[in-house]
Amino acid sequence: MLFSEAKDVVSAAFALRETNPGVYGGSWSDGSDAQILECFSPINGAPLGRVTEAGAGDLAEVAGRSLSAAAAWAEVPAPKRGEIVAEIGRELAMWKNELGLLVSIEAGKTLSEGQGEVQEMIDLAGFAAGLSRQLYGLTIASERPHHRMYEQWHPLGAVAVITSFNFPCAVWSWNAFIAAVVGDAVIWKPSSRTPLTAIAVTRLVGRVMERHSLPPVFSLLVGGGGGVGNALLEDPRLSMVSFTGSVATGKKVAEVVSQRLGRTLLELGGNNGVIVSDKADLDMALKGVAFGALATAGQRCTSTRRLLLHENVYSGLLERLVRAYQHVRVGDPLLAETLVGPLIDEGAVETYLEAVRRAVDQGGRLVCGGTRASVPGCEGGHYVLPAIIEADPAMDIVREETFGPLLYVLRYRDLQEACALHNAVPQGLSSALFTRDLREEEYFLSHRGSDCGLANINTSTAGAEIGGAFGGEKDTGGGRESGSDAWKAYARRQTVSINHGADLPLAQGVRFEIA
Repeated sequence: MLFSEAKDVVSAAFALRETNPGVYGGSWSDGSDAQILECFSPINGAPLGRVTEAGAGDLAEVAGRSLSAAAAWAEVPAPKRGEIVAEIGRELAMWKNELGLLVSIEAGKTLSEGQGEVQEMIDLAGFAAGLSRQLYGLTIASERPHHRMYEQWHPLGAVAVITSFNFPCAVWSWNAFIAAVVGDAVIWKPSSRTPLTAIAVTRLVGRVMERHSLPPVFSLLVGGGGGVGNALLEDPRLSMVSFTGSVATGKKVAEVVSQRLGRTLLELGGNNGVIVSDKADLDMALKGVAFGALATAGQRCTSTRRLLLHENVYSGLLERLVRAYQHVRVGDPLLAETLVGPLIDEGAVETYLEAVRRAVDQGGRLVCGGTRASVPGCEGGHYVLPAIIEADPAMDIVREETFGPLLYVLRYRDLQEACALHNAVPQGLSSALFTRDLREEEYFLSHRGSDCGLANINTSTAGAEIGGAFGGEKDTGGGRESGSDAWKAYARRQTVSINHGADLPLAQGVRFEIA
């Protein structure tokens, strides 16, 4: 599809205009600080539109509406809340093609990845709907006679979700749909690089809520981190802030929110490693490594950034990987044959090229790629050739996350050494081992193996399913989103004790007699 055609399709589908309001709290309005955000496509640098940015005054109004909405929404039985979220999923499914296309032209994802991101939201809506009937608490044995103890979970109220450009809508749904079935209202601050996708999603969601005359459970504030972003962090009305982004910004989020004793859910950097054993299916490993390193042009928090190869397979697999890289189509993501699209902007290109230069200066050997790529018809875009660098684990840059298609390759002798090398970085998000040896698999999954929140056997570090709790350890932040019992992050736990006897026995045998 031509870029101009794609832009016309999404503009018509979501009523996107030259200038779009960036504030939604039950109705759309322009931002109060008079700042205009210019939006450009990473595909070719073409303008996509403008958005009026929210200010502190908009937050005050939207937060107030969200608190009122949360109070009303919490009165709706959880299974009914789940039905509404399921209907939102069906609404998204009706516009999957157009919304996926918008993700592609605004974030630079391939057509397949753009559609996949929308499908992730649809799947999450179904998961959340089922979860709405499973918000379980424990029954606890009491040591006191004629007493019953149990725990229950209540909504937090209003929460904020701050998302990154690389998943401009899916990560919001991980948070928003789960929080909604728990009974919370959600204020979304999307990345300033991808606000149009957020506006389109919010319009679709708003249609469903309006059909049922429901309050504005899902709100939107488009604005920079230094303005409305900081105000979100400081606002005591927001019980929890979920943030996806860099480690440096995540530390600031944690500091500011903790000052008011608020909660944070942090999904930060990933420096994900893949270990390939000499007992691995090498065809499977090749595919898994290539997908993990190249999908979304290496701009996933779960992208494969370090490849640890057993010395017996090192040369052969590295040679095959280089051949695969040389045949991968880098270019316009709107073309079906493209596997690697652009980086998000010129700043990302410069960061990538600087990382390659630093790696070589520190002693790494550039095997392939590592330069800008020229894409005919997309001269204003931000393209690079994916790089493979033979590295030494002592190189400082190997411990850093570079958001781009940059893969460091290291050699190891045995699995114990491989796991030590794998864990010797500050980040701890996703990990993988390719092997057909049961003992190696179990070692990697034991406390001696991967120290990451996600551990994979014979599959990629990228491409996590929604049913599992997503998140990492160490500098990655320690939060969990999406599946399993991650819903508890959006609720407050209450332990209940009920005395149904005729006396007042005390715990621990304490006696307290009064006349």
